[in-house]
Amino acid sequence: MRDRDVRKAALLWLEQAHVHEIDTLIVQEMGVWSGSVRIDIAVINGELQGFELKSARDNLDRLPTQVEIYSQVFDRITLVVAECHLQKAKSLLPAWWGISVAYEKTGGDLRLKTKRIAQINPGIAPIQLARLLWKDEMISILDKHGFARGYRSKSSELLAERLISNLKLDSLRNEVREALKRRQGWLRNNLSRQNNMPIDADFDPMR
Repeated sequence: MRDRDVRKAALLWLEQAHVHEIDTLIVQEMGVWSGSVRIDIAVINGELQGFELKSARDNLDRLPTQVEIYSQVFDRITLVVAECHLQKAKSLLPAWWGISVAYEKTGGDLRLKTKRIAQINPGIAPIQLARLLWKDEMISILDKHGFARGYRSKSSELLAERLISNLKLDSLRNEVREALKRRQGWLRNNLSRQNNMPIDADFDPMR
């Protein structure tokens, strides 16, 4: 069971689940922390959902750190995991994370089976959610709500703090999702377009 096989099965599963939803965006390798950390698949519609994939060839060494980071921004998260990792994964995940198992059918095709449905995240960090935005997106949102005056030339970090100080979490969540869905060519942009937040070497879950 290879990584690409699990990804293919997960994408097919998600595409079938959202086939009639014109307002749903499915993104591979969505960047968190200015793109320095990437979740395998994100689904953006009325919620921001993340899907982390672990094939039989992967290990779970980085999963605890990934859990810590992804849990700060996604409304729901599901781990798609090979059956050989299932029991260990359960011990590493918060109760609200969903779990789906990838297994091989006769003939070698992979299928996914839901073991636990993802619940709503009880602990989103507003500042990390705001940091998903590019600087121009932050200014646009602040301007929309009447809070941009005096902040247009400020740093991305100050803009993020301005957002969380003036928008309630539900409003911020809505604005971030809509900004991500409007974003053009975002997976091809380099980090200089984004927030450029430093990543502590001991807290980098890149695989």
